[in-house]
Amino acid sequence: MKACEYRQIPPGTPGALPSSSESPVPAASAGLPSSSSSSSGSASAPPPPPPPPPRPRRKWEVFPGRNRFYCGGRLMLARHSGVFLLTLGLIVVTSGLFFAFDCPFLARNLTLAIPIIAGILFFFVISSLLQTSFRDPGILPRATASEAADLEKWIDNLGTSTYRPPARTMEVVINKYMVKLKYCYTCKMFRPPRTSHCSVCDNCVERFDHHCPWVGNCVGKRNYRFFYAFILSLSFLTAFIFACVITHLALRSQGNDFLTVLKATPASVLELVICFFSVWSIFGLSGFHTYLVASNLTTNEDLKGAWSNKRGSEFANPYSHKSVLTNCCAVLCGPFYPSLIDRRGFIQADAGTPSTPKSEIPSFGTKSDASMTSALAVPPARLRSRVEKREVVRRPYAVSETKPFTS
Repeated sequence: MKACEYRQIPPGTPGALPSSSESPVPAASAGLPSSSSSSSGSASAPPPPPPPPPRPRRKWEVFPGRNRFYCGGRLMLARHSGVFLLTLGLIVVTSGLFFAFDCPFLARNLTLAIPIIAGILFFFVISSLLQTSFRDPGILPRATASEAADLEKWIDNLGTSTYRPPARTMEVVINKYMVKLKYCYTCKMFRPPRTSHCSVCDNCVERFDHHCPWVGNCVGKRNYRFFYAFILSLSFLTAFIFACVITHLALRSQGNDFLTVLKATPASVLELVICFFSVWSIFGLSGFHTYLVASNLTTNEDLKGAWSNKRGSEFANPYSHKSVLTNCCAVLCGPFYPSLIDRRGFIQADAGTPSTPKSEIPSFGTKSDASMTSALAVPPARLRSRVEKREVVRRPYAVSETKPFTS
């Protein structure tokens, strides 16, 4: 047995390589720290952590219309909402002055029912205003790239000659009346009956009535009943405050000079002025929309005279039920339709959507429609050069107001 099997080599001294019969013991297996591994570990920094995955975006963040969204897309308004804030401020300030300066006197001298009735009306006005302003009015989603390409191909196939442009209108039959459907160049689709494109919000809205800056939103299929409730309750609240303020001033002026009473109650004078100049327009607007509800018309149709009786029986309103009560129930008590734009939905890749081959797709651009972008808002190049004379195509559709038309 050898006395020493291994010999120690001082640091810095060149030594011979170990023989093949002698295998070096690794430092790690011997339980000793390795100087080479520690020096290499200190020299090379640890690899950077992988970047976090991109945050999934919701559809309201890339919505192509001119709207503003709040509370994660749950609430929506038109982009210019300053007049809506003015409306809300006038209602709150006028009602607040009435509750603070007139209601205590009237409750002591007349009856406690006055502030209770005013509070109920104020609640109805504010709730219906917020429902009208922050609700989707019935916006239709724009066509996807594949849908627009297929529709464009179908329209191009309708042309029978090279000098005549393809059709941009078609007619459908609703309750035995012919209704013309127009093509929307922005949304890339034929608008359904009673649908119109709002130039302020840049959206196609179902049963479009009008764009109301006072509520900061379009008035359409999904919020018309709330708009009508708003103007009707506001007319009652304005008339109630106006009558109560006059009663308040009349009671205070008994045995006193009327001018002195006016100087002593400036808040009541301010309420009187606001109510006097607003009650007439509010009552007129309420009466006009009551007529529209009873006739099952919209403001847009009434102003354009689309279903005027002066044009003959063939232009009669196909949506009217020939009964005032039935029309009121259909407009105000009909089914509540869900929103179609899915504001809070996540954007998904459009990989699985079937599309037309590239050789058959017109030049719409290369933008993706997975996020409802407005790439389709630009019409194709050949659509820009078409003359304004268009052919009206009569299609054998038979639809009703509540059922989608089928060919």
